[in-house]
Amino acid sequence: MTTPETPPTDEFPVQHAPTGTTGTPPAGPADDIAAIGTTSSQAVAKVTKGTRTSGTWIAVIVAAIVLVFLLIFILANLTPVTVTFLGMSGELPLGVALLFAAISGALLVALVGAARILQLRRRVRRVAKGS
Repeated sequence: MTTPETPPTDEFPVQHAPTGTTGTPPAGPADDIAAIGTTSSQAVAKVTKGTRTSGTWIAVIVAAIVLVFLLIFILANLTPVTVTFLGMSGELPLGVALLFAAISGALLVALVGAARILQLRRRVRRVAKGS
């Protein structure tokens, strides 16, 4: 979380286990430097920090893999089918018709989810004003 006093960073906040739960105090910068020469997985976790940029790259790679699978699916299902909807009909490749159906379903779920989020935000605002 950023405040006017602290500039935003590209790193995820580091979360440490509270003292007393594992018997070891939270790791500090000195522990990070000492961990560089070791090979344990805890040492690697202490030094390695996830960033928003690394998270974005992972999302881009996953999205590219999904798109490749979608392309393979569409190319494997090029048989033309007749689609009828609301009195209109037309021919589409089967893969494209199924892709349109999946996208329509996802948009419907997103619409319902957005309506619920707006409803909850209004409720929180009302409760905050009443306090």
